[in-house]
Amino acid sequence: MAFEGGCYCGAVRYVSEGEPVMKGECHCRECQYIAGGGPNIFMAMPTDGFRYTKGKAKKFARADLANPVTREFCPDCGTHLVTLAPGFPAVIVKVGTLDDPAAYGGPQVAIYTCDMQSFHQIPPGIPSFERLPG
Repeated sequence: MAFEGGCYCGAVRYVSEGEPVMKGECHCRECQYIAGGGPNIFMAMPTDGFRYTKGKAKKFARADLANPVTREFCPDCGTHLVTLAPGFPAVIVKVGTLDDPAAYGGPQVAIYTCDMQSFHQIPPGIPSFERLPG
């Protein structure tokens, strides 16, 4: 299975091949910043199947955290494309950047619900965790 996507302005494009490792939504406070207030809707894809096909993403990792994630985004329009988490063997792709977001199908899990806002909603029937699943 191959997914293609890119940023809002079209300067950065990617392809991600393979089966999703996880499909979910993250309610952590950090993701709320990146998502503009809502949860981060994501699809974790195999690292070896992900590559940029056009342009180059800019990287950001917080210097004040012991083990920060690295967020990659378009240097021109600012679209957040992917997250790389230390020790997690997958690329966390933002679903909104897919050419066909409907291919996502929906989350399998909700994580970091300890930071969830009262206006966030978790789809019925999916497992949710205050932090990461055990």
